[in-house]
Amino acid sequence: MTFWVELLVSILLLIGGFFVLVGSVGLIRLPDFYTRLHAPTKATTLGMGGILIASMILMTYEQGYLSLHELLITLFLLITAPVTAHMLAKTALHHENRALKRTRSLHLMKPAREQQAPTAANEHE
Repeated sequence: MTFWVELLVSILLLIGGFFVLVGSVGLIRLPDFYTRLHAPTKATTLGMGGILIASMILMTYEQGYLSLHELLITLFLLITAPVTAHMLAKTALHHENRALKRTRSLHLMKPAREQQAPTAANEHE
């Protein structure tokens, strides 16, 4: 294996591992459900993408042809993670999970629970 392929794979693995670690720590350390939701959907998805792309490059180099399994897994993660996060946030909203007091759009939670569009009257409460 050439030095440049090893270097590229190593860099992608380190970057991916760093983002997975940051996402995992964020999942534990962030204060409420809504902020905890961002850690696995953003950082961990990016980290897994880096690891899977490194695997794709390594397998393509060793097998001699393009390995698409890792690319398909990465695309699946990039498509499903935001949808899952949205569904979890909507469920938490309807179950009336409390958000932090310093949340900026706290006044929009009540109309969203009732599935109403925000009006000018409740936008500036």
